Amino acid sequence: DDIDALKARILVVEARNLRLEALVAAFKQALFGRKSERLDPDQFDLALEDIESGIATLHAEEDAEDRAAKRPVKARAANRGSLPKHLPRLEEVLEPASLVCACGGGLHCIGEDISERLDIVPAQLRVRVTRRPKYACRTCTDGITQAAAPARLIPGGIPTEALVAQVLVSKYADHLPLYRQAQIYSRQGIDLDRSTLADWVGRAAFELRPLHAALLGNLKRSTKLFMDETRAPVLDPGARKTKTGYFWALARDDRAWGGTEPPGVAFTYAPGRGGQHADRILQGFGGILQVDGYAGYNRLIAPDRTGPGIQLAYCWAHARRKLIEITRTGPAPIAEEGLALIRALYAIEADSHGRDPAARLAARQERAAPILARLDAWLQHHRPRASAKSPLGEALAYIAKYRDGLGRFLTDGRVEIDSNAVERSIRPIALNRKNALFAGHDTGAENWAVIASLIETCKMNGIDPQAWLTATLTAIVKGHKQSQIDDLLPWNYRANV
Repeated sequence: DDIDALKARILVVEARNLRLEALVAAFKQALFGRKSERLDPDQFDLALEDIESGIATLHAEEDAEDRAAKRPVKARAANRGSLPKHLPRLEEVLEPASLVCACGGGLHCIGEDISERLDIVPAQLRVRVTRRPKYACRTCTDGITQAAAPARLIPGGIPTEALVAQVLVSKYADHLPLYRQAQIYSRQGIDLDRSTLADWVGRAAFELRPLHAALLGNLKRSTKLFMDETRAPVLDPGARKTKTGYFWALARDDRAWGGTEPPGVAFTYAPGRGGQHADRILQGFGGILQVDGYAGYNRLIAPDRTGPGIQLAYCWAHARRKLIEITRTGPAPIAEEGLALIRALYAIEADSHGRDPAARLAARQERAAPILARLDAWLQHHRPRASAKSPLGEALAYIAKYRDGLGRFLTDGRVEIDSNAVERSIRPIALNRKNALFAGHDTGAENWAVIASLIETCKMNGIDPQAWLTATLTAIVKGHKQSQIDDLLPWNYRANV
């Protein structure tokens, strides 16, 4: 019997191992497969979620079998997270059934074991009732006295500013389209039509537009910014299809060199990708602009352009990406050599991250300049020998074309080696685009840009968008002065709470 049981267990373990091997193979394919470079990082995360949950299921099966057979349950390494001190604690003390010893004596406490688990109280909708009693004098007819009705973001509407803030955060931070939010409220017995939620969003966006303009103006007073653009499909009812607009992101993030200006990003919707849109958005800005290799930015450095001067710094991540694509198709020693040099540049940047501009510049001049000289020699040697229309030829031509701007980080300690800072801020736009498919109208896309700008700036400054939006919408409704609009910008919120 024991032999039969052991054989059965071996078969179960072998079957489980096969399932684990399949999950590992799926993980490797998601991580290293040829198509992985074309996968959005969030799609990759979704794949990992399913793979990791599958592994956890197999572990749970094995643990259950061990408990049933009264075998020791294996200790598994796990990242269980940490519980912050600011969360409220609900303590439960579990006492033994009896505090009397078997010998008849009383037991006394010699210590205790404490464990903590993260609990949740589900979100609760409630009705805020405002009563305004009316008063009149019994001895005269001077009229009725009553407190003024409080101002509302939605005139005659039912939501508080906190609820409108929740709808905005759910749509633009958590990527829940309004019709899904309506379904969630419906499960709690609240019948809110999608069009009603859309009305709230539109009215909130209108009130937040001055803040968006203040944010954009604040960013343009900087001397160094990032810029990028991403598609924004917009419904074109006349043609019964979608047209392609663009969100242009203008971002500031000086944390890598200890800058004192707070980080932020402002999105602007435009009906196209032409350089004239970047020029319009940047009117009044002068300084260094870090971008990718899109040719539309050349308009900003044209000799006949009016306005403050702009210097373009380019992105090594884009140059590296083109070489990575080549290595994925087979042996590519020339591309690998270039990648090794670029990796060395990134290693130097990692070492100097967070240091002041002078220290970063000194490190770059000492360590990065020789590597960049080797990269220049590599480029000059291989470019004439590579076919101009081959992937390698195109990658080398890209680096050569933008070489001056790619080397800008060697002359200014504030310049980053790439423009990943703005690309990170633009990712939520791409997520919303996948969930909502397209904006329903140009005005809807403009609202999208306004609200997403403020929410992403909150996130960049470590501020809860829900709390900030609630406080800000409340202040606006109460008549916050337009002349003091800068006081409401996200990075000023922390100082006021």
